[in-house]
Amino acid sequence: MRYRYLVIIEKGETSYGAYVPDLPGCIAVGETELEVMELIQEAIEFHLHGLRNEGENIPQPRSDVSFVEVLAA
Repeated sequence: MRYRYLVIIEKGETSYGAYVPDLPGCIAVGETELEVMELIQEAIEFHLHGLRNEGENIPQPRSDVSFVEVLAA
């Protein structure tokens, strides 16, 4: 079964961080955006594999994203 999870990417001063709101504790850090995306995909797969091995249910993706445009004062 295929799942599609929302991944949040944050740019820091010297690296990128990524996390998955629907999978608490599933995070990755990389030097580039491409690297962090590759690492978070591996982290998600590893996380789901661990859940399966422990007999846990795989969380259904629930998070969504929207953007809000505002004028800065």
